Amino acid sequence: MRQLSGEDASFLYSDSPHANGNITFIQVYDQRSAPGGKVRFKSILAHIEGRLHRSPLFRSKLARVPLELDFPYWIDDDQFDLEYHVRHIALPAPGDWRQFCIQASRIHARALDLQRPLWEIYVIEGLDSITDLPRGSFAVLTKIHHAAIDVERRQEIIEVLHDHEALAPRPEPVVPWFPAHAPSPTVLMCRGALNALTSPTRWLAPLQRMAPSALTFAGDVLRPENHPEAVRFNAVVTPHRVFDTRRFALEECRRIATLVPGSDVNDVVLAACAGGLARYLDRHGELPQVPLSAVAPLAVRDADTTPRTDGGPHWQRVDLLAQHQDPVARLRAIHEQTTSGEARVRAEAESRQLDLGRQLGAATQRLARRLLARVPGSGLHGQSFAACTLTNVPAPKGPVYLCGARMSYFSAILPIADGMGLVLAVTVHEGLVIVSPTSCRELMPDPQAFTQQVRDSFQELLALADAGAQPKAGKPAALRPGRPRASASARPSPPARKDRKASSGPRVATGARRRSTAPSG
Repeated sequence: MRQLSGEDASFLYSDSPHANGNITFIQVYDQRSAPGGKVRFKSILAHIEGRLHRSPLFRSKLARVPLELDFPYWIDDDQFDLEYHVRHIALPAPGDWRQFCIQASRIHARALDLQRPLWEIYVIEGLDSITDLPRGSFAVLTKIHHAAIDVERRQEIIEVLHDHEALAPRPEPVVPWFPAHAPSPTVLMCRGALNALTSPTRWLAPLQRMAPSALTFAGDVLRPENHPEAVRFNAVVTPHRVFDTRRFALEECRRIATLVPGSDVNDVVLAACAGGLARYLDRHGELPQVPLSAVAPLAVRDADTTPRTDGGPHWQRVDLLAQHQDPVARLRAIHEQTTSGEARVRAEAESRQLDLGRQLGAATQRLARRLLARVPGSGLHGQSFAACTLTNVPAPKGPVYLCGARMSYFSAILPIADGMGLVLAVTVHEGLVIVSPTSCRELMPDPQAFTQQVRDSFQELLALADAGAQPKAGKPAALRPGRPRASASARPSPPARKDRKASSGPRVATGARRRSTAPSG
């Protein structure tokens, strides 16, 4: 029996009927490398069954403490049924990328059964009409609750199921498993009371659980209707998810980074997404006159180098300089912010004192700042209106295989929440930087148009890098702001305009100087 940490428990407490904490990893496989060039569903099922013993995550479910006196526990599921968790489906003809994204979004949006282990795996066939995928490719969607994993650092369930050699090993024999006896509600209540007495910081837990409701109240009641910093993604989300992907060559990202000495792939990704967001909002006549910002980790790199000194990733707000047309100025400004953010975190880590009083005070202060951030006139209200979140989702390192089939694509659909209706997952896999936005259908009815705008922004930077462009002197010109509009939460989503080069698959559409993708296969 293992207890959830406060951070993991917070992902459970923040679940709502229209926004849950599901994370869905999307993997696509080329089965030509498998023995006989074919992987059958029953082989995948046997493969998973033979590795259940490698991680307690597979057969652990939640046990909630009565009256929520303490954080939940992981206990053994004595009714574990593998075939409930592993499912087999196929796309209807023609089986193109748009159909796949819709199906993946629907699977991701459905809440997990909290009475069972918090994961599901879907094997999806029928992908033969997706551009750049070898015939016979199949996908695996691994859906798991955020409370069960640390998405920014390690995906245990992905690591356990894959091998680093193409030769598929024989399925491991099933290891006998005997579930431990579940604790009674009385035992859990006694543990909760003891923990509350011996650890004073746990008294902050009820306050933390109230925070989402308090923030919602502050946002709905205290926020001005026409807040200048709010965009369409700062609204209440719906249960209907949308997802898409664009892929860019890592080598091209590094060429773009030469435009600003010292910048890296992290800065390039942020700059391309900033330009894409500005183009998308301007296309709908909604580009605000005030600066847009994003919440991002201190590193979204081609290697896992995120500074980590206190058990979690360090996040910062980045001014996207989205209103300005000069992409080099935007890249330079982003680089300056990420560099100063890393220095600040390192300085804080060196001076941090871990005494109980400071922990308690810091936790209370963080919560107070979050609540005040919604209140006009507090001086902190601008802190709450980030236009989007970007996060790094580390991919498996090097070539990996499932039953001998080589993984050719890896990305993720991430949770969104009220007030933060756009999250972009950034992965790096086999020489490609993959940017995948998650939103809801009402806030982003045209995800393929959004990813096209990100791609156009990237191509603009790449053209400047290949031409050896130098940063322009003086203040960069600004895009024309959108017309005055109602608040993000009140206005209806405008009808999507047909994009002239919408994405139709994992392959980045052509139409500019260069294609930002790797060769087929």
